[in-house]
Amino acid sequence: MAAHVGASRTPQEVMEHYVSMYIHGNLGKACIPDTIPNRVTDHTCPSGGPLSPSLTTPLPPLDISVAEQQQLGYMPLRDDYEIEYDQDAETLISGLSVNYDDDDVEIELKRAHVDMYVRKLKERQRRKNIARDYNLVPAFLGKDKKEKEKTAKRKVTKEEKELRLKLRPLYQFMSCKESDDLFENMHKEKMLRAKIRELQRYRRNGITKMEESAEYEAARHKREKRKENKNTAGSKRGKEDGKDSEFAAIENLPGFELLSDREKVLCSSVNLSPARYVTVKTIIIKDHLQKRQGIPSKSRLPSYLDKVLKKRIFNFLTESGWISRDAS
Repeated sequence: MAAHVGASRTPQEVMEHYVSMYIHGNLGKACIPDTIPNRVTDHTCPSGGPLSPSLTTPLPPLDISVAEQQQLGYMPLRDDYEIEYDQDAETLISGLSVNYDDDDVEIELKRAHVDMYVRKLKERQRRKNIARDYNLVPAFLGKDKKEKEKTAKRKVTKEEKELRLKLRPLYQFMSCKESDDLFENMHKEKMLRAKIRELQRYRRNGITKMEESAEYEAARHKREKRKENKNTAGSKRGKEDGKDSEFAAIENLPGFELLSDREKVLCSSVNLSPARYVTVKTIIIKDHLQKRQGIPSKSRLPSYLDKVLKKRIFNFLTESGWISRDAS
């Protein structure tokens, strides 16, 4: 139209004149009705649904550099990638052709192929929308870290990270904002449950006002501090006595208080419990006394006593004077 009018008008001026005079002007008001009758509405695919026609609407191109476009294989003018989802989808219709001699079965088969191809295109566009909504491209390029540093959010706990990983397959059914709201609400629920448990604890301790809780918490903190200091002092005393480092493995076992200092050292060195040592010691001394009295006796030492351990205990009892040297 601009070429027909001549060089006096640009295409933009011609378009504005046509819209103002023939569409929004008196002629358009007289000819174009406000409500167009018999308008067909598609109720099968709601807007934004998994198979919505709006999913095939192209998005604005990504704002990335040329080097990043080459790294991704991205073509900004087409908003396409060199390797798309379901790369072989075009083979469904690439060999189709409409012939005049096609019967009804062949026509329906070709329509089914076209329908399958359209569904694959919608699924491809849906995945692009998800990647754009969740900023997966900046995450792949490492740009999201800088944005996260700028916008400081609350610290995510380890349990929430594990929950996010478990729920990751469900992200495709909700937007990024909906998923963020979901986890924020779950965090609020967790904080509220903790607050409820704290208030119930106050109620069990007879506290009915919030101003009384501050005094209760201060007293509880002091008690815990005194208990901690007491435990620290007890452990220091144990280390000073030398028990904590030398007899820590056997000092809490039964029979420890029956041993002498040298016997404690022996049991700790051979990793033998005090009760087993007392049993072996009793058997050896009893057999020794029966031999001295001329009473024949058969030694029945426990099975856990090997030759090396038996020799160590015999030598110790001989050196301590419990038995004579000829008994060993």
